[in-house]
Amino acid sequence: MSHMLPRLELPGVALRRWRLLHRVKQSHAATLFNVTQSTVSRWESGALALDPSARETLERLLAARLDAASDQALARLVRESTRPVHLICDLTHRLLACSPSRAAQFTRPLSELLGQSLWRFATAQIIEQELALDGLGWRERLAPPALEFSSGANDSHLVPISQSHCRWTRIPLSDGTAARLVETL
Repeated sequence: MSHMLPRLELPGVALRRWRLLHRVKQSHAATLFNVTQSTVSRWESGALALDPSARETLERLLAARLDAASDQALARLVRESTRPVHLICDLTHRLLACSPSRAAQFTRPLSELLGQSLWRFATAQIIEQELALDGLGWRERLAPPALEFSSGANDSHLVPISQSHCRWTRIPLSDGTAARLVETL
């Protein structure tokens, strides 16, 4: 999927984590992916790489959703914030919620951007930070609480990013997926 991140880090580990969190047996996961149970086992052990179709299915399973009441409350806090903030899926960069002050910077209605990946608007500095996340333990249990950096600027009129100081905070959601709060400081 062109709007997804260039690669999903350690997909077998991510699949196993998803299965354990959702109490899904390998045999059921095999049915979801239309493969054998032994293929799922080899993916999880790292002995076999996921094919593009399986990676796409896994990315859909891992994509953040705001289904639970607590997750919806988080989105409401973002939507009601007076600061320029937005909430994205930590994996796919799909826009989940946005404050009015951030939405005012867009040249398209917010309704057209919600649910869409913002990855294509990333600056060189944002891409650099994204590629460094796994080395920082971003997706691990003891992840850094937040990451601050200079965002650089893009030339997009649709979703402009100005040279600014930015903070990313990874927030686990109730279903085990993760969202990222993006703040302009």
